[in-house]
Amino acid sequence: MQVITTTDALAEFCRLAHDAPYVTVDTEFLRERTYYSKLCLLQMALPGPDGAEHGPAVIVDPLAPGLSLAPFHALLRDQSTVKVLHAARQDLEIFYIEAGVLPTPLFDTQIAAMVCGFGDQIGYETLVRKLAKGRIDKSSRFTDWSRRPLSEAQLVYALADVTHLRVIYEKLAARLAETGRSNWVAEELATLNAPETYVTEPDEAWRRIKTRNDSGRFLAILRELAAFRERHAQARNIPRTRVFKDDALLELASLKPATPDDLGRTRLLLREARRGEIAEGILGAVARGLDCPPGDFPRLDAERNGLQVNPALADLLRVLLKAKSDATDVAAKLIASASDLDALAAGLRDVPALRGWRAEVFGTDALRLCEGQVGLAVKGERVEVIPL
Repeated sequence: MQVITTTDALAEFCRLAHDAPYVTVDTEFLRERTYYSKLCLLQMALPGPDGAEHGPAVIVDPLAPGLSLAPFHALLRDQSTVKVLHAARQDLEIFYIEAGVLPTPLFDTQIAAMVCGFGDQIGYETLVRKLAKGRIDKSSRFTDWSRRPLSEAQLVYALADVTHLRVIYEKLAARLAETGRSNWVAEELATLNAPETYVTEPDEAWRRIKTRNDSGRFLAILRELAAFRERHAQARNIPRTRVFKDDALLELASLKPATPDDLGRTRLLLREARRGEIAEGILGAVARGLDCPPGDFPRLDAERNGLQVNPALADLLRVLLKAKSDATDVAAKLIASASDLDALAAGLRDVPALRGWRAEVFGTDALRLCEGQVGLAVKGERVEVIPL
C-alpha cells in the first residue's frame, strides 16, 4: 500500500492518472469542530493497464508537512480523465472551498445507481456487495482521520473506498450506455458540479430556518440574525451551532432584545453568547431588522408559506410516481420530491419534475393528470395511464 506524503510522489501518480480513462477518488474529512470540512485523507485508484485487472491505488496524506495538492487539483481539471466518486457532494465542496476547482468530467456512482434501479440513495457498501462482489470491514468507519499515525486497518478501510469503485463505475457506466440514460445522469451532475451549489451566502442563510411565522418584521430580524451567525462562523471556521442554534435564533427574532440585559433573559442562548462579540452581533442584527423598511421585508416562498394543495390530486400523483418508478426502475426520490408533488397539486408549474429527463419519465403524464386529461387504472399489479 502506497501512502503519498510528498508533492513529487503525488505528481508522479497524477501523471499516470492523466493518461488513464478514469480515476476513482474519495476523501476522509472532519467537520464536527469546524465550519468548513478539514481534509484528512485522499484516496485514488486507476484501472489496470493493457487489460490488467487492477491498476495502482494510493492514499495521499494532505496533512503531511510540505505536501501540495496542486498536482491533484490539476488532475481534477483534466477533461480527458473521468473523475469517479460516490455520493460526491461533500467531497466536491472540499475541493471547491480549498482550491476553487470542481472535477470535470464527473461521474457519481450513487446518482448513477439511482437511475439504474438500485433504489434511493444507495450506500457504497451495498454497491460493493452487489456489483463488485466484495465486502468492506466497517470497524474503522468512525476513525478520527486527523490523528496520526493511522493504523494499517484504517488505511485498508480507506483504500477500499476507491478500489471497489472501479468495478462499480465500469458496470454502472455500461448499464447506462445500454439503456440510453447517460444523459439523465449528466443532467444531475451539472447541478452537482455548479459552483453555486457550494457557496453559502450569509444574506440567504435565513431560508434554511424552518418557521411558520410569516410576519415581515419577524422575517427581517430572522434574516439579519442568520446572516450575522453565518458570517461569524465562516470568519472563525466554527460550526454555526457554536454561535447559537436555530431554536435560539427563532427565540431572539421573537423577543427582539435591545440590551445585554434582554439577552440575559433568553432561555436558549448559550452563556458565552450573551456577552462579547456575539452579543454585540445579535443586538446589531436585531436593530437592523427593526429598522428594515416594510418594502424590503423578506417573504416566505409559496412552498414555505403553505400551498393550497388538493389532497386527492396529491395522492394520485404519488400513485403515478410509484408506477413510473417501478416501470423505469428509477428511484422515485430522484424523479420527483414530495415538495414537487405538493407544488403540482397546488397548481404550480415551475417545478423540477416538469423539466429535462424527468418530464419524459413522469412530468408530462403528471401534468396531464393535473389537467384532467388522463386518469389512472389498475391492471393486475400495474397502474396504467389512460386517456379521458
